[in-house]
Amino acid sequence: MDLKEKLVSSFMAFEEKVDVTAQLHDIRTSAIKNFENKGFPTKKEEAWKYTSLNSVLKNDFSVFPKRENSIEFKDVKKFFLHEIDTYKLVFIDGKFSSFMSSTTHEGIDVCLLSSVLTKPKYKMVLDTYFNQIASKDESLTTLNTAFAQEGAFINIPKSKVADKPIEIIHFSTGVENALMLQPRNLIIVGENAHVQIIERHQSLNSNPVLTNSVTEIFAQKRAIVDYYKIQNDEQTANLIDNTYISQKQESRVAVHTFSFGGNITRNNLNFYHFGERIDSTLKGITIIGDKQHVDHYTLVNHATPNCESHQNYKTILGGSSTGVFNGKIFVEKEAQKTDAFQQNNNILLSDKATINAKPQLEIFADDVKCSHGCTIGQLDESAMFYMQQRGIPKKEAKALLMYAFSNEVIESIKIPELKQRITKIIAMKLGVNLGFDL
Repeated sequence: MDLKEKLVSSFMAFEEKVDVTAQLHDIRTSAIKNFENKGFPTKKEEAWKYTSLNSVLKNDFSVFPKRENSIEFKDVKKFFLHEIDTYKLVFIDGKFSSFMSSTTHEGIDVCLLSSVLTKPKYKMVLDTYFNQIASKDESLTTLNTAFAQEGAFINIPKSKVADKPIEIIHFSTGVENALMLQPRNLIIVGENAHVQIIERHQSLNSNPVLTNSVTEIFAQKRAIVDYYKIQNDEQTANLIDNTYISQKQESRVAVHTFSFGGNITRNNLNFYHFGERIDSTLKGITIIGDKQHVDHYTLVNHATPNCESHQNYKTILGGSSTGVFNGKIFVEKEAQKTDAFQQNNNILLSDKATINAKPQLEIFADDVKCSHGCTIGQLDESAMFYMQQRGIPKKEAKALLMYAFSNEVIESIKIPELKQRITKIIAMKLGVNLGFDL
């Protein structure tokens, strides 16, 4: 039985556990039908032209973990941003871990999606927001919608500022031989509100794991959202991350994606504009080697006038790794005075590494300022030579150049402790100590 059949038949078993009379059930049923019709995406689809999931789908993934697993805090402490105080939502094999988490309902809501899906007091939230901006057509998103049960629910009411960052961490313990996880996050940031969120997916051993995650973010008028995704996983972990963002007028949303680990990683990032003077920022750093594969698929849909978007993705590829950048800026006819910028720079460290870059502009308005640029190259030999002449060893010179290359993105991280953490991970990936203080 292949994975698609297994998922469709598991849905019947899943239905027995949930309330079939609820409105949510109709959403789930139509979602699973869409997935059944389409199945997993293949290279025949334009959006998945450079990424094949065949090798991942061969694994016999269990869809529902058989038993709850507990892990000690000391074993996973290093994955948290422990230098500062944060709200935490921790999930172990898809199940909420209350003893590792710190949730709140004081002024802001940092809690579980399951309570929104089941409790009557959240019915209005559910009707207004759940599955409103997520695609009803993309097969993996609808697969997540069908099975969505658990994940983070964050609600920052009007004019509130979250007093500390929020961490969402998903651990997979590897007790199952192969596990498929489908977390779902719903984030609502009210008018004039502000929040910082860090999301991380981490497997703790080398058993294969496939995470199909969906996040919906609603930024109301003048809201500010800083979202950071960190992926530095085992090389048997696969992540498909679908993030959908709805922005109202004068809101500012920035998403930073850091991809360092994993086997196959696909980041789908979709911004939709519903108002004027909106600012969207999409930045990412990818440093991979061996046979790793990272695919960034971005879309910014400019539907209203006087809005801005800034995309800047840096990729460093070693070994036989493959990078993909498929960025799309769509400017509708009404969206005059749009300022859209897209940049993708890639460095290939080996002859076997591959990059597929496809920056796209689709513009139907005539008074706009749009640019896209893409560079693919190797490290500057003359700069290397110059640094070695000045007494910097070859390895450190190489690392300094690569660090300088990615620094543009690091500089825009708003949380100092996170900036330090990312710098450390990059140093480790580049194989140098931070002793020569960067």
